[in-house]
Amino acid sequence: MSGVPTSLHLGPFVFHLYGLGLGIAAYVAFAYSERRLRRHGIDTTRFARYTVALLVSGLVGARLANIVTNWSYYSGHPARWIAVWQGGISSFGGIGLALPVGLLLQRRWWPATRLAAFTDALLPALVAGWALGRVLGPQFMVNGGGHVTTSWFGMHYSGQVGKRVPVPLIQGAEDGSLWLILLWIEAKWTSRRVGSLSAVTMIVWGVVRTFDEHWLLGQESHSGSIGVQVAGLALALVGALTLWRTQRRHGRRDDHALTPH
Repeated sequence: MSGVPTSLHLGPFVFHLYGLGLGIAAYVAFAYSERRLRRHGIDTTRFARYTVALLVSGLVGARLANIVTNWSYYSGHPARWIAVWQGGISSFGGIGLALPVGLLLQRRWWPATRLAAFTDALLPALVAGWALGRVLGPQFMVNGGGHVTTSWFGMHYSGQVGKRVPVPLIQGAEDGSLWLILLWIEAKWTSRRVGSLSAVTMIVWGVVRTFDEHWLLGQESHSGSIGVQVAGLALALVGALTLWRTQRRHGRRDDHALTPH
C-alpha cells in the first residue's frame, strides 16, 4: 500500500505538502495571534516583523538541532541539510532559538507591556497554529509516522515500512485539546492572574510532548529522542515554577487587599 502523499504536482511545478501545510498553519497562527494581541490592548504595528523573526529563527533552530542529533546521517551530505521537505526538524530546537529571539524583541518593541501579559495573549494562538501545523505538516512528510503498529488506526507513510502510529494526527488532537482548555481557563480563571495561562501551557505541552516522544516515537525518532524528553520535562518544570510564583504573588496581593488599613 502506498504511503501518505508528500507532494502535489501541478504541471511543471511540485509543491511539497509538508512545507505548504506548515505555511498555512503559520499564517493562521499569525492572524489569530494579531487578533488576540489587539483584544488585549497590545499594539500590533511591529507584529509582522516579530512573526518573521520568530519563524526564521524557529526554522533555523529546528533544523540545526536535527542535524546535530543525527550527524551520522547528514555528515558528508550537505545537500541533506536544506532538504526540509523530507522532514527533519526538532520542535525543541526551534523553541530553543526562537525563544531568546522572541524575548529580546519583546523587550525592545513592547517595553511597556509585561512579558507575562504578552505571552498570555500570544500562546493560545501559537498552540492553535501548532495543532494545525501537526496535521498539515508532519502528516505529509517522509518518515512522518511513529512506531510500527498492527492496530486499525495505523497508517502507511512514505519512507517507512509497515503501518505506523499516526503521531502527527494524535499530536494535532492533543494540541487542539490544549487550545480549548486554555480558552476555558482564560475565561474562568486568569482574569486577575497574569502569567498563569503561559505557565499552564508550558506544563501541559512539555509533559505531553515527553509522553509522545517516549511512547509513540522513541528511538525511531530522528530528532534526538532522549534530548526531546529531557527538554519536555524541563519546560514543564519551568512552567510549574512559574505557576507557583504567579499564584503566590497574586495570593499576597489578595491578602493585602483584605487587610484593614
